[in-house]
Amino acid sequence: MKDALQVVPSASDVSTGVRDAGAISDALAGVLADTYRLVFKTHAYHWNVEGPLFYSIHKLTEEQYENMFAAADELAERIRALGKLAPSTLAQIMEHSKIEDRGIELTAAEMVEDLASDHERVAHRLHAVVELVDGRKDPVTEDLATARSAFHESAAWMLRAIAKS
Repeated sequence: MKDALQVVPSASDVSTGVRDAGAISDALAGVLADTYRLVFKTHAYHWNVEGPLFYSIHKLTEEQYENMFAAADELAERIRALGKLAPSTLAQIMEHSKIEDRGIELTAAEMVEDLASDHERVAHRLHAVVELVDGRKDPVTEDLATARSAFHESAAWMLRAIAKS
């Protein structure tokens, strides 16, 4: 028996009946990368927001980054359940993410709009995952992607609603 400390994680064949698990895993890895980048950006804005809406934005962003942090684990575990390796370096996260950094001196309104746009970007990416899994016998990923897109759509709406003048 191998020493448990010498075992190296690897992709493996998993017999779930899912067709094209590699393409699905790759799509989920992109969503995971975006989620991690958006967790960090949301947390940074949470720390640095100022102005009359400070408390409201501070609390909302806290709820959102906590949700996304938990979701990152779900996404990674789904990738592993499909028999593939989840991204495991910051370089992989940066490479696969479509979320971009804006700068450090943004107004509260600019932060809110930036986050709302990013949430929409992730929701669109999740919609693409739903389309990808169609007909590939993967209702688990479809359910996960549907639930996550609902979260991101709601997050964008809430952010814009809180900052509306």
